[in-house]
Formats: sequence, structure tokens, C-alpha cells
Amino acid sequence: MDTLVKYFPELTEKQKRQIAALAPLYAEWNKKINVISRKDISGIYERHVLHSLGIAKIVSFNPGTKILDAGTGGGFPGIPLAILFPEVNFRLVDSIGKKITVVKAVANKLELTNVRAEQIRAEQVNDKFDFIVSRAVTAFPKFVTWVRNKVAPLQKNSIPNGILYLKGGEFAGEVKSFGKQIIIYNLKEFFEEDFFETKKLIHLPVRL
Repeated sequence: MDTLVKYFPELTEKQKRQIAALAPLYAEWNKKINVISRKDISGIYERHVLHSLGIAKIVSFNPGTKILDAGTGGGFPGIPLAILFPEVNFRLVDSIGKKITVVKAVANKLELTNVRAEQIRAEQVNDKFDFIVSRAVTAFPKFVTWVRNKVAPLQKNSIPNGILYLKGGEFAGEVKSFGKQIIIYNLKEFFEEDFFETKKLIHLPVRL
């Protein structure tokens, strides 16, 4: 929690309470349904919550923004972002039902009225969003084919509508075909922990 407050000093008391509740909630659910690896559960704030909030270092979503978290898994990056941006609408989808069970339970417990969770493949979602967010669910080009037609044309935020994709390691080959269309942010520029040394955020504006 101290680390979160250090990087996001504007957190309200309610948001601090919601974030503080994440670790025990996921620890309890992880005993029933393994949505976070055993080695990561003790580092949930750094490896999952703070990593998810790396997106908030690039853009502060305006109220009314619509976001699709495609392949949300246990609720990342959607749940932490929904806590940080209570006036933004989040739709969290995953093809695996038991993961969505956890997401719904966590969102309910935290009283996140801006979260809708659904078991559905990202490709099957029939709606338009300002941003599609995700944490490396597949190779980037493949992900783009799944979701690029779901980006809304009307701009509401400080950066162009499109895809915001959290990715680690070496992926230059994956994004080469996009050329100068993409913008890559190094999360180590925002967070000093060693975990972020190789973590990146890819922004692909999608203009329809």
C-alpha cells in the first residue's frame, strides 16, 4: 500500500480501502480458483495492481470513457483501473467462466458499480469502446485483429482512442509491422522497482 500511495498520492480514503482489500480478497479466492500464480500472490500490489496502473501514468481517463479489458483473467488491469477511475465504465471479459466468477465477486465486494464482467471471447463483443486494455494475453498482432474494430471514433481523452497493451520482455519482432503507428512507453520511467525494468506499455491509436 505504501508503494501505491507513493506513486498515486491523490488516492481518496475510499480508494485506499478498496486497494487494501485486494490482497486478502485474491488470497482467499486463489485457494478456490487459481487466477494468480502462487509465486505472485504475495507480490500482488507490485506485480498486478501497480503494473495495471501503469496505464494511468500515460492517460487519466475522463469521466464517461468506455474501456474494454479483453482477456481480463482475474481482473487485471480492469479492477485496479476501475478503482482509480470510478466515473469510467469498464467491461471486463474473459472466455474462462471461473475467472469471471472471481472478477464479479471482487467487484461486488469492493462495490465497483462501474464494472461489468462477462464470460465471452473478446472477438465476440459487440460494442464500441474508447480504449481496449489488456496484459499480454497473446501476440500483439493477433490481439489487434481481435479488437481493432471495437474502437469508437469520437475522441474524449488526452491521447487517441485505441489499444493499450501491457507487455514485458523482448517483442520488437511482434510490433515491427506497425512501424510508427505505435508508441511504446517504458514503465521503468514511472516505477523504480526492479520488476518494471523490462515492462512496457504499447499504445496503438486506432482511427476508423
